[in-house]
Amino acid sequence: MRILAVLMALWAWIGWVGALSAFEIEDQRLYPSDAEASTLRIISTADLNVFDPVLRAFQAQNPGITLDYTVTGTSDLMQAIYADGAVFDLAISSAMDLQTKLANDGFALAYQPGSVDLPDWALWRNQLFAFTLEPAVLVVSKRAFAETEIPQTRDELIALLRGSPERFQGKIGTYDVRRSGFGYLMATQDSRNSEAFWRLMEVMGRLDAQLYCCSGDMIRDVASGRLALAYNVLGSYAAGQAAAMPDLHIVEMRDFTNVMSRTALIPATVENETGAQAMIDFLLTYNQRPDLIAATGLPAITNTSLETNTALRPIRFGPGLLVFLDQLKRASFLKNWESSLEQD
Repeated sequence: MRILAVLMALWAWIGWVGALSAFEIEDQRLYPSDAEASTLRIISTADLNVFDPVLRAFQAQNPGITLDYTVTGTSDLMQAIYADGAVFDLAISSAMDLQTKLANDGFALAYQPGSVDLPDWALWRNQLFAFTLEPAVLVVSKRAFAETEIPQTRDELIALLRGSPERFQGKIGTYDVRRSGFGYLMATQDSRNSEAFWRLMEVMGRLDAQLYCCSGDMIRDVASGRLALAYNVLGSYAAGQAAAMPDLHIVEMRDFTNVMSRTALIPATVENETGAQAMIDFLLTYNQRPDLIAATGLPAITNTSLETNTALRPIRFGPGLLVFLDQLKRASFLKNWESSLEQD
């Protein structure tokens, strides 16, 4: 019965990912062990330059494990595990909804970790394990706003764009939510939190907004002056590059700021389950490692930040994350999104 359920879930999902022939590898690195006992194959959406300190710290504690780390996009990770049957021991992603679907549809194994210093919501069904809190932010060019007050809410941003269209024509960046799983998650969460989202999309569409797959590309284009602003950028990546890009200014919107958690799961195709469990245990102590938090720029899960900033809206695990992954709802959402962003 379990096999039948998984097959039925797979066929139901084909309409979502069927257009893709295979997942795309963006980067890959092997971390060989001097005394190799096993290899841990990780597929992840975290860039190598960001996650490298975590991998090296884990290997220092587990010197017998060679790490094979593959970087891909959020939708590609889903494609790899759900449709391609790719063999990985651990999957790490910023798309909480897609990770939830993998677990919900039988593509993740359960693991009971030991004592964990994290809130209950950070672990879902002992299949999904969250270890960061990362906001989606507005990134602006200080030069572009040298004589203009930087908007702090979506309504202020809409008013600014409507009032100065000539300044922002072709100079706005945001995710192409058809390609980016993280972008789709942020867009659907925005639409649930505020009606301003659709007004903002329509204004951006009239101003020929540029569509991107990745936060890093948007951040670089804001820093270079190609863009005046980028919306819903992954705040941890922006903060990590701000020191080297002094023209960047990061805004956590005061009306609300969506906050996602980067999660790990053990795919059903796992071959090194022991190594995967060891990495889960390591990631669940991330909030106790200020050295790693500083090195990666990925904020850890703490209750303090949520208590002091009421505008932060952490995305919670649960069936609600699956609503916009329903084929009909996804098709409807994308149709409205395309009508707003791709105006003739």
